Parts: sequence; C-alpha cells; structure tokens
Amino acid sequence: MGRAKLPRKSTNIDMTAMCDVAFLLLSFFILATKFKPPEALSVVTPSSVSTKVAPEKDVVMVIIDKDGKVYLAVSDANQNEKKLMIDALNTSKSIGLTDAEKANFVKVPNAYIGAPFSQLKSYLDKDPAALQNVVKPGIPAVDSTNNEMIDWFHAAADAFQGKKMNVLVKGDDASKYPSLQGVIIALKKNDIMKFQVVTSPVPPPVGSELYKFQQKNGTKEGNIN
Repeated sequence: MGRAKLPRKSTNIDMTAMCDVAFLLLSFFILATKFKPPEALSVVTPSSVSTKVAPEKDVVMVIIDKDGKVYLAVSDANQNEKKLMIDALNTSKSIGLTDAEKANFVKVPNAYIGAPFSQLKSYLDKDPAALQNVVKPGIPAVDSTNNEMIDWFHAAADAFQGKKMNVLVKGDDASKYPSLQGVIIALKKNDIMKFQVVTSPVPPPVGSELYKFQQKNGTKEGNIN
C-alpha cells in the first residue's frame, strides 16, 4: 500500500523578534564603545615595512613635529617614575614648582611636555583639562649649548633605574634633521644607546625578501635586516 503524500508548504519564519534583538545589540555596542581620543600632537610618521609593535609600558617618547619642535611624554602607567623625574628636575633646575603643578605633570593623561625649564612653571600652572590645548614652544634641543633634552633624559634614566626604559622617537616625516640630531646627542650624553623609531607600517614590496618570508610562513611577522 502506497504511503500518502503530504502537501508541501513553504517555510515562513517570523524574523520580527530577531530584528528587535539585532537593533538592541547594535544600540548597546554604539553606546558602550569607547572611541580613541584624538592625539594631542598631530605627527605624520614616515612609512616602513617593519611589523614590530611599539611597547606601551615603561615608555619615554620623544615627539618631533613638522616644525622641528621637540616634546617629551612618559607612559601614563609610570606615574611613580614621572614623579621622580619632575622632583629631580625641580630641585636641580630650581624651577620652584608647587605640589599641584608637579601633580599636573604626573596625573594628566597624554600630557606632552613642550616647554623650556624657564617656562615650565607657567605651563604646569594651568587647569588639567586645558593643559593639553596649551600652545607649546618645544623643549630646546637644537642649540648644543642649551640642549635641555640632556637633563630630561638624565632624570628619566635615574627614575627608571632597575627597569627597562623603552625610548621611542616619533618624528614627523617633514621635520628637519637638526632636531633629531639634538635628541640623539642628548641620548648619547646619558649613555642611552638604544631607541626605537615609530613609523607607519606599509606592506613590503612584492618580490622583496620580507615579502617572500611572509608568504612562506603565512604570517606578517618578521623583519629582514
């Protein structure tokens, strides 16, 4: 006896509930997402094929803008080292900073120091919220007779004693060489012989040794020196 055939019916799924859930999730992620804040200094770094990620801890960063002005920043996580640095410079240079002014240097996130010692007190004597928007003349570094980066690196080396201090140099592609030369001289004066240059990563040229290395290993990691 043959089996009775059931009539075929098209499948119809009500997606209304799923759409509601999707919009709720989308709204949640939009409201909960923290966007990266704009950088206090706009620097267009040169390109390179290096894939090494810059360290984020124990960092002392030197920034050189397109006009050749030199700035200094220390990792926000290294508040103890920042305190030691500003205390030492306040004493050695007789700057006369108050506790509140030193606290501005230590606690303000993403704060770049970009003023000579003679203007440091007036620079730090500002509301922390407005400190990032202050026009900075830069740290003197080009004049060999008044290279204040030597003192900054000396204070940093003492503050990071016993720890590995990661020195990063982030220079604008249009900056002039004398500023970089002044920074290098300051590093040598303090026996700091290693630093890393921050660049913008680009893919290696097709057919280059690094390109072949990446294709062979199926990864973007690795540098060919």
